[in-house]
Amino acid sequence: MSTTTSTPRPAGTPGALAPTGAQSIWLVAEREIGSKLRSKAFVISTAILLLGALALVIWGGFAASSNEGTPVAVTPDAASIVADVPGLDVTEAADRDEAAALVESGDVDAAVIADPASPVGVAVIADSSAPTQLLLQFAQLPTVELLNPDDGSDALGYVAAIGFGVVFLFAASMFGGTIAQSVVEEKQTRVVELLISAIPVRSLLAGKVIGNTVLAMGQILILAAIAVVGLTVTDQTALLQGLGGPIAWFAVFFLFGFILLASLFAAAASMVSRQEDIGATTTPLTMLVMAPYFLVIFFFDNPLVLTVMSYVPFSAPVGMPMRLFLGDALWWEPLLSLAILIATCFAAILVGARIYENSLLRMGARVKLREALAG
Repeated sequence: MSTTTSTPRPAGTPGALAPTGAQSIWLVAEREIGSKLRSKAFVISTAILLLGALALVIWGGFAASSNEGTPVAVTPDAASIVADVPGLDVTEAADRDEAAALVESGDVDAAVIADPASPVGVAVIADSSAPTQLLLQFAQLPTVELLNPDDGSDALGYVAAIGFGVVFLFAASMFGGTIAQSVVEEKQTRVVELLISAIPVRSLLAGKVIGNTVLAMGQILILAAIAVVGLTVTDQTALLQGLGGPIAWFAVFFLFGFILLASLFAAAASMVSRQEDIGATTTPLTMLVMAPYFLVIFFFDNPLVLTVMSYVPFSAPVGMPMRLFLGDALWWEPLLSLAILIATCFAAILVGARIYENSLLRMGARVKLREALAG
């Protein structure tokens, strides 16, 4: 008795077995990831970014450790708390008033006094801005009281704001733009017609979003690892402890925030048929990506603005980690903010999929949003 075996025919040929939904999504995602990893421009730019981040972290750590001790006044009730804090040139002060007078006279850069309400048990009194090197010695940002707040700003909070803002802006704009260009290129070259003859339109969209999300999250996780390694090598363990939680939350928020933006970028790009027309539909999304960066830079010390940012889905990946770093958020707030972000993410996926599905095969003039939603 003889047996015969059949060889599966390629998808798209008569009698071929169509791939399942999961297989279709993975094929597209694999194609997106592979095309980026084979791109010399992408690899080189990523390598420069990572090496630059590592150099910046290591340089900042060594610069901090090589500086002479920060001159501070310390009251007796705070002496035991700061006894083990390195990098301080301590001047004893009898009470808070004497410590503040030393700060005003310029004899010391800051004063450290006991404060039970502070996350670390002490408060820092400074003139116009608290010394960054002093704040770096604490595992969590202490309460800061400025005698002349209009003359300066909190340097450590500003640095953290730049860090979260730049990483979000760079990753979201780069990969969002990549998705948009890929969608339009496939429409312009008619490749999309071949793709959707083999796989469903929504699987094509899901694969693109997942593939680019994997690449974006890969960069975020590598940057986080670089920060951990750099701070560990330079013996900045106190700062590492203070940044650990906010960085972890930033990664979680970025994951869902990027999926939200990626779905909308793909949908917006599907409404045009030429590369030069991409800006017509993606500019509002680009503004949404840029807004959190500028808001956190200009309002990093404004609790009201940061609170609003932490609950708005498009800015929550920056606003909530920043509030966690500053110690302004209660334990339940990131959970509530994340729930709002996830709900918005699902809504954006549904809307984006509808626009993408109704616009992908329309060539020529730009598809109006009302037409794309109506189908």
